[in-house]
Amino acid sequence: MLYSDILRTVHAQFSLDNQLMTNEELDQQFSDSLQDWPAFPDSAEALTLLQSRFQLVILSNVDRAGFAASNRKLGVKFDAIYTAEDIGTYKPDSANFNYLLQRLKEDFGLRRSDVLHVAQSLRHDHVPARQVGLSNVWIDRQNLSRGGTDWKGSDWGATAPVDEIPETDFIFYTMREFAESVTG
Repeated sequence: MLYSDILRTVHAQFSLDNQLMTNEELDQQFSDSLQDWPAFPDSAEALTLLQSRFQLVILSNVDRAGFAASNRKLGVKFDAIYTAEDIGTYKPDSANFNYLLQRLKEDFGLRRSDVLHVAQSLRHDHVPARQVGLSNVWIDRQNLSRGGTDWKGSDWGATAPVDEIPETDFIFYTMREFAESVTG
């Protein structure tokens, strides 16, 4: 199912479950809202800085159209974009990461050891990235790693919490901080 179809379906089901009024037009408006979702304020600048030194590849849970809309805000030309629409599964399914590794090998001659996976979501990115043996950088925008023993009570935003914080190779608190540290 395309991400836009999931958004439409979720809106309808959420409304029904919570006894809210909706109709097909409102469900579609929610689905179409993806193009209006903002990027993190530091993402465009950080990605531009990273692109000056590294190849950038996206592994996204949105469909191609949804990512194209998001990327208009970023203004970055990625070396490759692999979406759930291309793969047929959604993260955290490890099939997404296996697809990524296979395509990077075929498209760029890259090995697993050449890849550094950078993401915020523990559940959708870092758990499966570690399962397939990728080095990783956690962009811990919510400072969960600094929560000590209370990290389970922290605000996880739109992502369901994980039982244990997976191992990460590096932790930064913004993309800008990460980009500046690796580009000098």
